[in-house]
Amino acid sequence: MSAPKERATFLKQDDLPTSWYNIQADLPERLPPPLDPGTHKPMSPEPLFRLFAKELVAQEVSQERWIRIPEEVLEAYRWLPRPTPLFRAYRLESMLKTPAKIYYKWEGVNPTGSHKPNTALAQAYYNMKEGTKRLSTETGAGQWGSALSMSGAYFGLKVRVFMVAASYAQKPGRRTMMEAWGAECLSSPSSRTKFGRSLLAKDQNDPGSLGIAISEALEDVLADDGAKYALGSVLNHVLLHQTVIGLEVKKQLELLDVRPDVMVGNIGGGSNYGGFCLPFMGEKLSKKQPIDFVACESAAVPHTTKGKYTYDFGDTAGMTPLLMMYTLGRDYKTPPIHAGGLRYHAMAPIISYLINKGHMRSVAYNQTEVFEAAVTFARTEGIIPAPESAHEIKFVIDEAIRCREKREPKVIVFNNSGHGLLDLTAYRAYLDGKLEDLPPTKIQYPAIVD
Repeated sequence: MSAPKERATFLKQDDLPTSWYNIQADLPERLPPPLDPGTHKPMSPEPLFRLFAKELVAQEVSQERWIRIPEEVLEAYRWLPRPTPLFRAYRLESMLKTPAKIYYKWEGVNPTGSHKPNTALAQAYYNMKEGTKRLSTETGAGQWGSALSMSGAYFGLKVRVFMVAASYAQKPGRRTMMEAWGAECLSSPSSRTKFGRSLLAKDQNDPGSLGIAISEALEDVLADDGAKYALGSVLNHVLLHQTVIGLEVKKQLELLDVRPDVMVGNIGGGSNYGGFCLPFMGEKLSKKQPIDFVACESAAVPHTTKGKYTYDFGDTAGMTPLLMMYTLGRDYKTPPIHAGGLRYHAMAPIISYLINKGHMRSVAYNQTEVFEAAVTFARTEGIIPAPESAHEIKFVIDEAIRCREKREPKVIVFNNSGHGLLDLTAYRAYLDGKLEDLPPTKIQYPAIVD
């Protein structure tokens, strides 16, 4: 099963997108507005200036289709380096004996090993330009914390990361990466914040969650006038920055004279899949292109397959604006699955809207079947994927088998958003037969806000 020479499609650095694509310009209607956490009334952007760089707040609410990427950010992208390659999964196709063509974007080639620097570098740049001294953030699996730590070092900012306790224990390598780049990494819930201490008083072994870590990072920022908050997923401006992925994929598929039938990715907060698919979703909405968009999540945290589409807080303490999104409730106790990036109670408003309106669909998988798919991919394509990316690989394998059974030569494209080389403890557990499927915990849906 030797791979043909044209396995990879590369772009030159001159082909790097010079503007981010904003899907809000092409949605059939405006997204429901954020609500003030106290009054539950639509809120203006101004209160967010205390938390975020002003330019990021402007991007959050912008209706412009194209937002130019600053030259300093483009230079940082080239340094990563970008553009990243698009691969044809010939050996996987051959093993599955499928008529489908399988392509994947490979975002694991930068120093942090994931897609996260696409927005981390942009957020660090805008904060540096406005005079911010320190950034505070949360991280689930550690990919976002690593990316922001590296970006802080690049643009000369201090970084403090509250890392979900379950992942802090499972992935010590991520903490090491953050500290090597000069960041401070704390297990969340931590003793650093009032909210963290209140949770530890109830349970010293609280496994934490992204919602808890977000609350701690926000409390930390509000106590320091020189600090601002950075978020690695969910919000509109984060998905905006990630569209460099999808814009590159469009160019690469055009070079191959290929049009996708199915576009697949994983969803934790929604940033990697949003960045990958939104440039194509814009065409589906405006030109009625018949693409099947599939978002894959964990069955242990089924935020879109079992969640409610309603207003909810993005954090556990209830400090953020209320956003209209799919949610399991801010108090949802996320099981300690190894796909730490998928352990979030809610979903990006943009992705939530598209699923709710039927423009996109979602599926959920248990972690043992996900790791089975990951090992199959590693043994054919050579790449050990992150547990998050393994979720869409599970769907891709199943879809390719369906194509074989129905004799349908579909083109399936997915975003392989990061490598699993710091997740080998999880792979060891799977290979030793010790990996368990964790069921969802009790779901406490929030009340609908009128």
